[in-house]
Amino acid sequence: MGVDLVRILAERGENVIVTSRAKRESAANNVKYLQGDAHDPAFLQSLLCDSYGAIVDFMVYTTEEFQYKVDLFLNSTKQYVFMSSSRVYADSKTPITENSARLLEVCKDEVYLKTDEYALSKARQEDLLCESGKSNWTIIRPYITYSSERLQLGVFEKELWLYRALHGQTTVIPKDILSHTTTLTWGNDVARGIAALISNPRAYGEKFHITTSETIHWSEVLELYQRVFQDVTGKPMMVKIVESSEEMGEAIRKQYQIKYDRLFNRRFDNTKFIQATGEENFISPKDGLEKCLREYLAEPRFRRIPNPAVMDKMAKEKTKMSMLPGKKAKIKYFAVRYLPNYMIRFLESLRKSKKSP
Repeated sequence: MGVDLVRILAERGENVIVTSRAKRESAANNVKYLQGDAHDPAFLQSLLCDSYGAIVDFMVYTTEEFQYKVDLFLNSTKQYVFMSSSRVYADSKTPITENSARLLEVCKDEVYLKTDEYALSKARQEDLLCESGKSNWTIIRPYITYSSERLQLGVFEKELWLYRALHGQTTVIPKDILSHTTTLTWGNDVARGIAALISNPRAYGEKFHITTSETIHWSEVLELYQRVFQDVTGKPMMVKIVESSEEMGEAIRKQYQIKYDRLFNRRFDNTKFIQATGEENFISPKDGLEKCLREYLAEPRFRRIPNPAVMDKMAKEKTKMSMLPGKKAKIKYFAVRYLPNYMIRFLESLRKSKKSP
């Protein structure tokens, strides 16, 4: 979303400053990159000495961290655009509106509520903005977005499922996720929507989810990926379907993302966003996903590859040691791949107890 948003804003003549931890050069005169970590208070303070027409914040904070920064952001700009998430919403049998119940308000899972998991932290940070006494903020709640650089399957990024497919390995995906509906929105469409809300008088002090209203089953997403992969590579994409996501979610530390999102049937009513912006031409998920996957397969380039131990264990496969970077990755692979699950949980509990004060 960020890359597309910078391009869209630059094309409409805005002067855009982008923070980046890596050094980057701009090809456009009205786009400037500043190298630094926005989690660093000193860098952030130096950056916010100036006043901006708008700040669009894609960062992920803990609630405690955001609490100390919220006033600084609001005092440094005419409009602070906070990137939340539609994962804040609870399950809903009707299309979700911006007023639909959030997990933070209705969830009864006391163990979960004691965490600062992504959906809860975003909701708590939304509340800090609402309680700030100011109205120069806009909350954006994107849902699952995709592009030729990001293609998701359930809770897996392409760096896991597509990398495995290209290397002839099996991807394991639970049946309970495949049976649910979801909404996937092209990142460029979301970026276009964010741009339409910047400096928009109807956006101040308001919340918007920017999503297509079209739904798709995860099973349809999988079938599309398999068809396109076979067509482009001439090889089958190997998949193993297991009944339940419970064990997998715990093993990959995404049990809450699965339980409180991927096992919900998601459908959105984007009337509020359309009325505020007039933007309503979202590309169909099936058309967009196929276009992006074909573009990516024409020139695959993977970022850091996740450790494949959990997937190998469930698929009963092995990854060559030469494909694992460094000694730590190899040790972790052997431990997770070959130790019983109860032993892994025991070692994990020991690790956490050592970190506790």
